[in-house]
Amino acid sequence: MKAYDQIPQLVEKELIPTLSFKDIIISDRNPELEHQIEQAVRLGNAYHSKVSIVFMDDIGLKRVETTIWAKGEKFICLKGGIWLPIARIISINF
Repeated sequence: MKAYDQIPQLVEKELIPTLSFKDIIISDRNPELEHQIEQAVRLGNAYHSKVSIVFMDDIGLKRVETTIWAKGEKFICLKGGIWLPIARIISINF
């Protein structure tokens, strides 16, 4: 079973800094991801809207429901100043 076939484990955003992102994961990148991130940042800043982010840590598939405040080159900044590596994001659902 591929990791993407798993049901993502719901985690609180405050737990993200305790997760491990050391392993290098080479996967097909979602071609819509950049657009999804940009749209989520606009919604977060204008309307404080939460999104559901599905991502992969070193253990498996996770999901967090939060607001995205900013996008950098390699990370997104979530509400509360928590950073998540863009390379680990599978999808963003509105």
